[in-house]
Amino acid sequence: MYLTMNRFKVKAGEEAAFEEMWKSRDSHLPEVPGFVSFHLFKGPEANGERLYASHTMWVSEDAFKDWTRSEAFRAAHRGAGGHQGVILGHPQLEVFEAVQTITAPAVPA
Repeated sequence: MYLTMNRFKVKAGEEAAFEEMWKSRDSHLPEVPGFVSFHLFKGPEANGERLYASHTMWVSEDAFKDWTRSEAFRAAHRGAGGHQGVILGHPQLEVFEAVQTITAPAVPA
C-alpha cells in the first residue's frame, strides 16, 4: 500500500466552502487503476486557520505516479488554483509506503 497525504490550511470561517469544493468535484478516482480509497479529514482550528488533510490510498507507488500523469488527474485538478481566500498557501504533499498492515476482522451484517 502507498499513502499520499495533502495538508491544507483553510481560512477560519471558510470551512463550508472548502468542504463543498471537495464534495462537489469529480475526482475521477474510482476509475483509476490502483486506487484504493480517499478520505478528507477536518482537523483543529488555531490562529485563524483550520487544518484539513486528504489521504489517498494506492496499491503501489507506481499506481500513484501513473495517476499523476493521467488525463483523469488533470481533469480532477482543473481550476484548483482558483480558491484564493479559502486555502492559505499551497497544500503540503507527504507520501508513505506501508511497512505493516493490520486489518479488522469482517464485521457481521
